[in-house]
Amino acid sequence: MASGSEVISNKQVILKHFANGAPKESDMVVKTSSISLKVEPGSNAVVIKNLYLSCDPMMGNRRKNLGIPGLTYTVESPLEGFGVAKVVASGHPEFKKGDLVWGAVGWEEYSLIKNTQSLFKIHHTDVPLSYYIGILGMPGITAWAGFYELAAPKKGENVYISAVSGAVGQLVGQFAKLMGCYVVGSAGSKEKVEILKNNFGFDDAFNYKEEQDLDAALKRCFPEGVDIYFENVGGKMLDAVLLNMRLHGRITACGMISQYNLSQPEGLLESIY
Repeated sequence: MASGSEVISNKQVILKHFANGAPKESDMVVKTSSISLKVEPGSNAVVIKNLYLSCDPMMGNRRKNLGIPGLTYTVESPLEGFGVAKVVASGHPEFKKGDLVWGAVGWEEYSLIKNTQSLFKIHHTDVPLSYYIGILGMPGITAWAGFYELAAPKKGENVYISAVSGAVGQLVGQFAKLMGCYVVGSAGSKEKVEILKNNFGFDDAFNYKEEQDLDAALKRCFPEGVDIYFENVGGKMLDAVLLNMRLHGRITACGMISQYNLSQPEGLLESIY
């Protein structure tokens, strides 16, 4: 800490360069900078101390040089994701020192947040704070809105969820079962499939890595077709699902994780791009 001031050291995870393919440690570097624990007079900004940081699949896509403001990281700047934090200084009337918040933050010990619309005050602390980067945060909101608001499910409908063991997918599966739907999910290991069927109550599940023909696997699980597909994968999986959608079926396009680390999209997306 700098003597006689409110400027302190701030450890950060910095993006070294734009990158394609799977994330590598060499794409990032840990640096220590400094940050003031004061905000400028008249500013609506807040300074927060980060307590929990999430690591989400969408972050991998933001490492690419997409040229889209807000969706592309800035080289030589901290990575960004969702986190839980405590306000240490505020110029905003809705946030005061000591408030707990969740929202978009930097991968660093402290963050100066100028766009406070990305922060949400935490009012309920009778649950672990880490839940606000899970079921009570972005994954939970994504699952709820994507399923109930966009897919508009009805009792008895056939629901398929890819990458269903992920933070969003497993919640969608629980919501679908609560709605009285027939629910099937796919995951990438035998252990995950067993958890889906034995612990999460799915009607069926399969390991997509062991299936030689995804179309055949879907026809086996959905002989009458799919009413709702919650899309997390893209590529070959999306192509196979399109062949099995029922009339008036709905697809919620949440993510396409199979495509994030590819230089050239696969399947239907390849023809679009």
